Amino acid sequence: MLFFGVVTLLIFSFALGSAGSMRSALPGVLWTAFAFAGTLGLNRMFASEKENRCIEGLLMIPDDRGAIYLGKMLAGIVFMLFAEIVIFVFGLIFFNVTVWREIPLLALTFLIGTLGFMAVGTLLSAIAVNTKLREVLLPLLLFPVIIPILINAVEATGIIINGEDYAALKSPLGVMVVFTLVFGTIAWILFEYVLED
Repeated sequence: MLFFGVVTLLIFSFALGSAGSMRSALPGVLWTAFAFAGTLGLNRMFASEKENRCIEGLLMIPDDRGAIYLGKMLAGIVFMLFAEIVIFVFGLIFFNVTVWREIPLLALTFLIGTLGFMAVGTLLSAIAVNTKLREVLLPLLLFPVIIPILINAVEATGIIINGEDYAALKSPLGVMVVFTLVFGTIAWILFEYVLED
């Protein structure tokens, strides 16, 4: 995940020329790297349980199957946030951008975006793990669904990095929060049926 994200940043930093275009392009490049790195992590989320037939053992636990979903989602969030921190630092270096006062708002944006990404991604990873072409199927299922998260995350990150009016953050952050709550609840409810199939 880290290697892929850093290489993505490096390629874009060479592709973009002037300092002005690099700063304005950084939000989109960051979330592209985050999304692709997160997808690589999602592809492996249920792979070990599938390969070792541990899914059956998890299904025998006398507890709500939603606990498995929450556990997998939280583990994915931790790994993805760690990758995002490293990718973000390299992004600042490669794109020669300085942000200090903006870090709390960026951290909030990254957290909400990651929650929404993983809320949907965990469910779709559980669906795709039972297919032979899961590495191909997961992105095809995931990216159309998470477009609202990615678009609003890029918009919010751009507002913060480019020093625009922070009042404009209410709209993209609000959409991201609503998306995360709605799709997280739906995924938590559906996860039990996905595991049974």
